[in-house]
Amino acid sequence: MTAPVIERWHAFLAGGHDPDALDALLADDVVFYSPAVFSPQEGRDKTAMYLNAAAKVFAGTDFHYVGEWSAERSAVLEFAATIDGIYVNGVDMITWNEDGRIDSFKVMMRPFKGLQAIMPRMAEQLQ
Repeated sequence: MTAPVIERWHAFLAGGHDPDALDALLADDVVFYSPAVFSPQEGRDKTAMYLNAAAKVFAGTDFHYVGEWSAERSAVLEFAATIDGIYVNGVDMITWNEDGRIDSFKVMMRPFKGLQAIMPRMAEQLQ
């Protein structure tokens, strides 16, 4: 069974990336862990900035989730996509608080060539 917070995450991705919907998903003290940035990005505004940028980078690609594993207040969502002919595979590791708001969002990605394809596109979106 998919947790309501993860259902809302899927709805955000499928529904045109509404910033208000994303804001409602994120706790004030959420922390985002990027596969390309060493330091954790703390707070709702920074996390929303990264997640919105990623949504734009993957929009128009074949991005899709291929697996989902969950516990009481956490889930791991495996994704796959192709960026300029390069296969990208990764996981979103998401935890949420008792209020049903995401308090940690960690992205891990492979292969390295895929991460290299994503990084300049993310940098462009984050400017």
